[in-house]
Parts: sequence; C-alpha cells; structure tokens
Amino acid sequence: MKKIVLFVSLIVVLLSASSCRAVHTNKNGIPPGQAKKITGSQSAKPYAPGQNK
Repeated sequence: MKKIVLFVSLIVVLLSASSCRAVHTNKNGIPPGQAKKITGSQSAKPYAPGQNK
C-alpha cells in the first residue's frame, strides 16, 4: 500500500512540475531588432511582444 501511495504521489508531482513551463514565441519568428532593420523602422517596439499600447 505504501508503494502505491508513493508511486501515485510521484506521478502527481511530476505532472504538476511539467506544466510549469513558460513558452514565449515571437509571431514574426525573428528578433525585434532584426525586424526593425528589415523594415527600416525607427523603433523595434512594434515588433517586440509585450510592447503594445
């Protein structure tokens, strides 16, 4: 019985730890500075995630 409880608790801990992952993706696929250079823009702000007003 102890082994079953230990196994189940281990599985619960592993599943909860695996869901604690933050994934940040850039919609353009390139860094904001590179997008700025390509487009000739003065600022990289429009291409940076989280910099929207």
